[in-house]
Amino acid sequence: MSPAKVCALVLLAGAIALIACDKGKDATPVQTASASAGAPSSEPLKLPPDDAPPARVDGDRAMQYAKEIVKLGPRPLASANHKKVEEYISSHLKGDQVEDDNFTADTPEGKFPAHNIVAKYPGSKDGIIIIASHYDTNYPLRNTSYVGANDGASSSGLLLEFANHLRGKLRDGYSIWLVWDDAEEAIKPDGSGGLPNEMPFSEDSLYGITHLAEKWQADGTLKRVKAFILTDMIGDADLNVEKDTNSTAWLQDVVYEASKRLGYQSHFFGRQMEVGDDHLPFVKRGVPSVDFIDFNYGYNNVLWHTPQDTIDKLSPQSMLIVGSVVLETVRILDKMEQLPPK
Repeated sequence: MSPAKVCALVLLAGAIALIACDKGKDATPVQTASASAGAPSSEPLKLPPDDAPPARVDGDRAMQYAKEIVKLGPRPLASANHKKVEEYISSHLKGDQVEDDNFTADTPEGKFPAHNIVAKYPGSKDGIIIIASHYDTNYPLRNTSYVGANDGASSSGLLLEFANHLRGKLRDGYSIWLVWDDAEEAIKPDGSGGLPNEMPFSEDSLYGITHLAEKWQADGTLKRVKAFILTDMIGDADLNVEKDTNSTAWLQDVVYEASKRLGYQSHFFGRQMEVGDDHLPFVKRGVPSVDFIDFNYGYNNVLWHTPQDTIDKLSPQSMLIVGSVVLETVRILDKMEQLPPK
């Protein structure tokens, strides 16, 4: 999760409003609990019937992947540990169709080699659904002991578990591309996001996913992308996935329907906030996108980008819930007669 989303907690009239400094340009939104936060946010969709047993991920196995990533230590861009995590992810994708997308991130602190990993699983329908997670942690001058258990490791481990479900068979639906994107975090040591004395978010973060969005727009791939699903900070033991106002409304409705079908709706959309995250380069290019993120996590909800973001704050049950809802969301999208454009 790129820096400077949250500035302070404000108590007002007995309710807590979280003032979020979004990574988006010039945005300073306020998160408030809304009575309609858990309700559908767009016109009713024509959804396929719930006529098959849903796929469920192995939360313990996803958790083990996250633990092994965390054991490698902080993984800032271009560090030795960063390379180890790249190798760890790739080692679990042997035999899969993998694209190594290498590029140079031109940052305020200089140029860094960066590496997106894309695993492709073919489907019978014309179109692609992307499921993404970043895997890096902050630049080392900011926080040398930050291991990002929830922020990056949890979702990266979950994508490895998705690969277990997808490999070795032709899907009866859209092709799925799993993306471990690099250089999501800001590089400038004093942070990013538009806070005083900091660079605007748009100038210092999301390097990897922006590179892919630009590349796929140039070569025509983007036209085939039916949905972009981002997972970020999804392992919190007290799971509450935000309703992000930057996400596509109809796609959030599908997510909420998926959560209801599995009996997990109490973990979704109880809070509403504007989130700047890896989905934005696709949102800006007209791709329907949704962010699975629980921003307030751990003790006192202040563990984001601190050394306290450790594996003990996570739960395999939360990873099972998010992973299963993502797969059910994909299953619904596969069976819908026609997807809305945005």
